[in-house]
Amino acid sequence: MIDAYDWRGGREAILRFGPVGTPVVMLLLPLFEEHNRTRAFGVGVLRALAARGIAGALPELPGQGESLVPTEALRLADLRAGAAAAAAKLGRPFIASIRGGALLDADAEVAGRWRLSPQSGADLVRELRRLRAQGDGLTVAGNAVSEAQLGELGDADYAPGRVVRLETDPAPADRRLAGPPLWRRAEPGNDSAFIEVVAADIAEWIATCGG
Repeated sequence: MIDAYDWRGGREAILRFGPVGTPVVMLLLPLFEEHNRTRAFGVGVLRALAARGIAGALPELPGQGESLVPTEALRLADLRAGAAAAAAKLGRPFIASIRGGALLDADAEVAGRWRLSPQSGADLVRELRRLRAQGDGLTVAGNAVSEAQLGELGDADYAPGRVVRLETDPAPADRRLAGPPLWRRAEPGNDSAFIEVVAADIAEWIATCGG
């Protein structure tokens, strides 16, 4: 089902999955090129949660996905305002985020936060600068990224929550899962086994949280 939410800059879409009247998981995807690489995976996770009786939602944040907001005009405050407005529309959901998506829910009222391989703003900016330097020096995978945007992201960090990482990732984590780093692939991809592993962990976490 396609729903919508309003934020101070206009109206954006939300894809809704699963039953009504159950805990809702709102998924925040990474930014820029990683957004496209992980979108099919994220939708797969939300469908796997729906099969477990847990509702899901994938909001289009300003400047991301199908949003009409120009990427070059976007600010971190806009992304966070969009995430907060989507969460308010959903009624205090559980947040699941992937990579840099963890930086976007700081202003949202949520029931809990689950992170897959979260990045600090400083780590994200280092990666974006590297990718921009390898390309035309101005854009990242066709997305214009300004110094003002990089400065805001570089100062950002993510709020505490359950942190899940891949087995190959040495950074601190509450649990490590076997799966591929889909955000590193040259083209968008998916992995059905990893979808089920991630959905199972989120479902167990929600049950522990009292969802």
